[in-house]
Amino acid sequence: MQPAKRVVVNTGILYARMAITIFISLYVTRLILAALGAADFGIFNVVGGAIAMLTFLNTAMAAATQRFMSYAQGEGDAQKQKSIFNVSVLLHFLIAILVVLLLEGVGYFLFNGILKIPEDRVETAMLIYQFMLVSTFFTIISVPYDAVINAHEHMLLVAILGIIEALLKLAIAIYVTNTSLDKLASYGFLMAALSVFLLLLRRIYCHRKYHEVQIRIRRYFDKLLFKEMTGYASWALLSSAASIISMQGITIILNSFFGVVVNAAQGVANQISGQLLAFSSTMLKALNPVIVKSEGENNRDQMLKASMTGSKISFFLLSFLSIPVIFEMPFILDIWLKEVPEYAVIFCRLILIRLSIGQLTVTFPTSIGAIGNIKMFSTWDSIIYISVLPLSFIAFKLGTPPPTIYIILIVMVLALSVSRIYYINILGGLSFLIYLKNVLYPSMVVSTVTVSTASIPYIFMEEGYYRLSSVLLLSSISFIIAFYLWGLNAGERDQIKKMQKSIICKLNGHLKVGLS
Repeated sequence: MQPAKRVVVNTGILYARMAITIFISLYVTRLILAALGAADFGIFNVVGGAIAMLTFLNTAMAAATQRFMSYAQGEGDAQKQKSIFNVSVLLHFLIAILVVLLLEGVGYFLFNGILKIPEDRVETAMLIYQFMLVSTFFTIISVPYDAVINAHEHMLLVAILGIIEALLKLAIAIYVTNTSLDKLASYGFLMAALSVFLLLLRRIYCHRKYHEVQIRIRRYFDKLLFKEMTGYASWALLSSAASIISMQGITIILNSFFGVVVNAAQGVANQISGQLLAFSSTMLKALNPVIVKSEGENNRDQMLKASMTGSKISFFLLSFLSIPVIFEMPFILDIWLKEVPEYAVIFCRLILIRLSIGQLTVTFPTSIGAIGNIKMFSTWDSIIYISVLPLSFIAFKLGTPPPTIYIILIVMVLALSVSRIYYINILGGLSFLIYLKNVLYPSMVVSTVTVSTASIPYIFMEEGYYRLSSVLLLSSISFIIAFYLWGLNAGERDQIKKMQKSIICKLNGHLKVGLS
């Protein structure tokens, strides 16, 4: 299957999974909140959140494993794939032990002065913490299996596992709702057991399906590969850690200057942006292996084309949803929330603008990682992320209002975009003029047309359901037309036409068989 078709098919599968799981997840949250109550639900999230803060190591190593496996597949080196898998298993086992030991030590301080938990629930919270450590351990050691599945672009399995996980979480929620045992302890135990069960499913499937999945550490261990993968992951970790520290630091700075009301507005903005961003980030899960494999095949042109197309389509997917939402944010928040926190509207609008800008270069870190020389790129990424904290502190000391933080974040994402474009040019040979022609120009034209059209009902109609419907309708129609005329190049339009013809032929074939 051609890379473009593969990406489209895999993206479609992942979106189908998301359409199913998002509603299940929302219902599960409602059930669990009702079953546990606000206090116990808060305890579970505080304890789980404390662990999540310290497990960013997992993300960096997962990216490293994915990169090396996809690259080796592109090279067609079966022996190297086995070595990469075994090195990855060893690395993640060592990381899992290290993280669990670290978190055991941190737990002492968390439950002795940092976390504010009612005295009668401290013992249960500590038990939950141990359950979460078990879950964290098994989640980390399952990363090599996830990387193999993603490297093989088997997105149907990813979708099936995601749906199984969502259904089992629903079953857990129903059980917790009806059990006479301690509901919080039961929930913590079952969630930990779920991570172990999902690891077993992945492991059984991968060992049966993929030839490189053979755990023989002594036979396939490669010292140079171990050093290379650890070095790559270390630089990837630097950027990941800087990003997390920056985002968490912003929350603390906002809280220290303006209090919890502004943090509530920030929470609303993160909820809105997270849901909309999922629609564009889902495609990247299908596209990233194609980018890395193309580089592994020494097909730099295909890698750069896939990268540019991915950034452009990610921008379009997010802007299609975010433009009408930005216009109608006050009304949407009034419908969703009983009481809209102060600054929530402006925070939501600014964060969507920031995310949209970031989509224009969102695939470039994967492309730079595929090339392999990420030392300077990760260093500058980290500097840009961390610089947000002193700039925000100084701005608020000077008396600027809370939305200033999002203006600074927009400047940050512009600086990150410049850095990405610079390094993809230096390392990958992508000309800025080609990027301007293939990504930036069509993106600006389509968004300008859509914004101009959506602004008509926004200006001339009063706020309400009729205006919301009009903005959604006009923005959607204008976006689709502009996307087809100016958003796609000739080759991309031809590819869509071919896929349309293929789908029509298959449907006609099935129809004829059915009629006969």
